[in-house]
Parts: sequence; structure tokens; C-alpha cells
Amino acid sequence: MARESPAVRIEKLLDAGHAEEALRHCDEFLKQSPGSFLARLGRTRALLLLRNYIDAETEIELALRLSPNDDHARLIRGNMDHRLGHIDEAVRNLRPVARGRGPHAAEAHLNMLMALDQGGRHEEFAAEAAIDGAWRKDPRALLMLARVTVIKDREAGVRAMEDIFRSHPHPTLRRSAGFEAAALLDKLGRYREAFDLVNAVHAATSTHYEREMWITPLEQQLALLQKGRGFFKPRAEPVKGTAFVVALPRSGTTLLEQMLDRHPAIGGIGEFDGLDLVSRTLYETGGWPRVPSAVPDARFRELQQRYLAGASRVRKAGASWSFDKSLRTWRVLPEIGAVLPGAVCISVDRDPRDVATSIFLSFFNAGSQEWTQGIASIRDMIDMQRKIVPQAFEVLELAHESIIYEDLVEQPALFAERCLARMGLEMDEAVLSPEKNTKAAFTLSAQQVRQPINKRSVGRWRNYEWAFDSSWDKLVEAHEARRQFR
Repeated sequence: MARESPAVRIEKLLDAGHAEEALRHCDEFLKQSPGSFLARLGRTRALLLLRNYIDAETEIELALRLSPNDDHARLIRGNMDHRLGHIDEAVRNLRPVARGRGPHAAEAHLNMLMALDQGGRHEEFAAEAAIDGAWRKDPRALLMLARVTVIKDREAGVRAMEDIFRSHPHPTLRRSAGFEAAALLDKLGRYREAFDLVNAVHAATSTHYEREMWITPLEQQLALLQKGRGFFKPRAEPVKGTAFVVALPRSGTTLLEQMLDRHPAIGGIGEFDGLDLVSRTLYETGGWPRVPSAVPDARFRELQQRYLAGASRVRKAGASWSFDKSLRTWRVLPEIGAVLPGAVCISVDRDPRDVATSIFLSFFNAGSQEWTQGIASIRDMIDMQRKIVPQAFEVLELAHESIIYEDLVEQPALFAERCLARMGLEMDEAVLSPEKNTKAAFTLSAQQVRQPINKRSVGRWRNYEWAFDSSWDKLVEAHEARRQFR
């Protein structure tokens, strides 16, 4: 029997989802053939499966140097560009693959359509969607074509999206279509229909929410913070040029990022995955955060270097600051204080009812954000976030600025200047025009931030007033007490 080649073995492991074993085989392959394109491409794919996007960025660049026109490598590069909000680069890499007849053409065409839609390039999106090809046999094509319908006729778009949700067997496709239909109903002022549809989508596609899995770790972190400064100390040298948004999703974080990214010294890096790697690595040691001394100092220094290297690769050219809007930040402030002391944290809080409304009506990963499926579970998370963040800022002695979203949209220049001053930067009037930012926002707020700063989303919860009872009163009172402008 012929011996299986390293490339075939790696492909089989990747297809089976055995990323760590595939990575090991790639490394062995590279020892024998340091210039192997297939080994570099295999390493990229394995790292992506492991959610190690920092190292995957390096590997895909090495792979493309070895084979600049390889369809699979360009597909991966285009997808990574899309994820980072680099729409022009994504389309430039994906279009040649989509136009070809290779095995990756259909996937490239679909991903190019998603990038164009995300970038708000609707005419180009509709033109590409009109092109026939193998991509139309993919179930996701139904969603793309329904989005074209939305551009032409919003009411017909609702019907098309609802039809996908009601009839298609694929759960993720159904979930996407259901939430998009609900968003359209909301824009049409049909709020009861939107709310009822979202309830149906959650019931049909969400995984079971276990309160203890989400709330207990946060309660344990709060208990550690309440011990005071004695339990914690920085474990690496202070950093410069690193800033984080500290907030729940749908709190105005994308607006703030798009504003500050307009400053020539600041590069918004979106929902960068560096903090995921930091947090995951520390928890895998077994001692963190209960016994920080159980983790060697060298591990903290290594994690700092990896985070900074990854952030510098994805921020815009010429920027001296990276601005990270990871959704995880508010839950990992001790990790930031230990690994990245000196980082600037900017918290953004919005009316809790507006936050809850927006989260409940928005698409989140069904398997990783289960708490988003109910108004009560969202309230629990908001309550923990409002308790943890100020305590962590004080105990961990983190450089920070705290902003209320309603104040930000009322006086954007004032709060932009405060954020920039905290970062040691001069005010630049460009930050007051986030709608002119050419960087695509790869978030649920992508459409909103293409408009000038406005107050239209303030008080959105009133359209769904029936969903909020007296259990929200304390959160609302505390929020209102912090506002400076009314």
C-alpha cells in the first residue's frame, strides 16, 4: 500500500476537525520542507479552527508569498480581510476566485456578496447577486437573494426572509433570516410583530440558557475584586498605545470605534480575538484567577507580546494606538490589568432598556451567547456588568474614561476630546464625522454608523414598553443618575 503523503494526512485531519494534530503534522512537514506552501496553508487553517487568529494572520501571509495566486489561500485571505472590516481588500482577493471555475469559486462568490453587503455597497452587491453560477446551489444563496429583494422592496423582503425562517431546515440560515425579518418589521414600525417573531426565532434556534454558567463566574470575579488591591498585581511591563472599549454589545461601542478610528493616530481593530487567547491561556493554567501567583511571570510576558504583535498587524498603517472593541473586555479586566498594564479602558453605558431591546432583537451566535435569548437573562448580565466594571477600574487601577451613550450623542465633541486626552492625543475634528470612515464596521451596528451622529436610537425601548417591568427600575435609576445631559 502506498504511504500517505503529509499533505493528504493534514487535509484529512483538518476535514475531521483535529486541528491540534494537524498543526503538529504541519510543523513536522515544515522541518522537512521549510518552503512548503501546503504546510503553511495547513497551519493557517488549523490555527483558524483553534481560533488563534493572531498567528493565522502571519501564516496566511507566508503562504501567499509562496503561492500568490492560489485560490484557497486567496479565499482565506479574503475572508480574514472581511472579518477585519477591510472590504476593498476582501473583494480584491475574493473576486478572482469567484470568477474562476475552481472548487472554491462558489464559496468565494458567497463570501464576496457578504462583504459587499456588510460594506454597504448595495449596487455592487445586487449586480454580483445577479450573476448565475454554482454559488446559487448553496442554501446561503437564498439569504443573499432575499437581501437583494429587501433593497428593492422592504415589504417583499420581509416576506422572503420570513419564508426562509418558516420553511428552511438549516438552523443557522433560519436564525439569520428570522432576525433580519424582525429588523425590517421594526423599521416598518410593526413592533409587536417584530417582538413575536424574535421570540419564535429564539425558541426555534437558540440553545438552552444555563444561568449558572454565565452568572456564577462573574459573581466569583466580583467577590475577588471586593477583596481589594491585595489579591492582584500587574505581571508584565506597562504597555503604550493600547486601548479597549469596555461595554456590553449594542451600547454604542461601534460608534465610538468609528469615531476614534478617524483620528490619524488611532486604528480601530474591531472585535479582535487577542483577548480570547489571553483569557483562554490563563484559565488553562488552572490557577487563574483565584491564585494568580500560580501562573509564571514568563507566561504573562509572552501573552502580552503576542497580543501586541497581533494588534499591530491589523490596525491601520501609521497608527500608534490600537482600539479594541472585543465583546469580552468587561469580563476580563483582571486579565488586562495583569497582561497589559497601562492600557486605557473606555467604558460606554447606555440606557439598560435600550441595550436589552437591541440585544434581544439582534442576531448573536446561538451556541456562545445564550444569555441574549430573553429579556430577563439580558437584565442579569447588565446588572453584573454595572457592578463589575467600576469595581475593577478602582481595584485594578486601570486608566479609564467612563461615558454615557446618551451624553456622547448629545455632546460628541466633549466626550471625544476626553477619550483622546486620556490617550495623550490632541483633538481632531475628523472624529466627529464617523459616517465618513471608509473602514467597514463588521458588527450589528454597521448600518447605523454610516449615518452622522444622531439621537434616533435613544429611547428605542419605548416601542417595546410592555417587555419591561419594575425589575428594571434600579438599573434605570442608577443609569439616569450618571447622565450629565438630558
